[in-house]
Amino acid sequence: MSILETLKAGGFVMWPLALCSLVSLAIIIERSINLRRSKILIPAIVERVTGLVEGGRADRAVQVCRENPGIYTHVVMAGLEQAPKGEAAAKEAVEDAGRYESTRLSRNLGALGTVVGISPLLGLLGTVTGMIAVFRTIADVGAGHANQLSGGISQALVTTAVGLTIAIPSLVAYNYFLGKVESIIADLESETLRVLRVMYGYRAPLADSDADPSGRAAAVAGD
Repeated sequence: MSILETLKAGGFVMWPLALCSLVSLAIIIERSINLRRSKILIPAIVERVTGLVEGGRADRAVQVCRENPGIYTHVVMAGLEQAPKGEAAAKEAVEDAGRYESTRLSRNLGALGTVVGISPLLGLLGTVTGMIAVFRTIADVGAGHANQLSGGISQALVTTAVGLTIAIPSLVAYNYFLGKVESIIADLESETLRVLRVMYGYRAPLADSDADPSGRAAAVAGD
């Protein structure tokens, strides 16, 4: 059965199902291209920013972040700009920026989840309307006219099958991308905190200073 024949057999419900399939395909392609760790955490930029901070050139690291806009650089830059106010202020700025940027990672996944939810329902709607057509035909001409009953039965079966065919791979993709977003967010947090640890490590780790204030003073004096 060709695509046009399938659309015709499924009735009017096939048109919103076709739209759902196009939306799902477009989102899967877009997220597959843009939701890559190497595109968000570009190794060269990550190492350059970390190296500059290690060398005591936080101001230059901020400039590099501005020259290379992206999710990672926006989060790191937020922390570096607040670094003079203290470690607590820097971490708070990183958390705020991270929450904002995480929404960019999840972009379009809400629409994909909607496709997952409504595709089977549209298939069910086609099933119901197909069965209604079958019973109307039976009431009009009786149950012995198979040719006249086949249209409604075909609509009921085709729409259900198409709805599930769209929903199942869309659900797999949705869960996959959600897991990938969580993984990238964890990596982003790890790399950003590494920059902050490097920055504040010159004076003393926060845990050490809390445990022994005299040790912090000695570390500063040693610098």
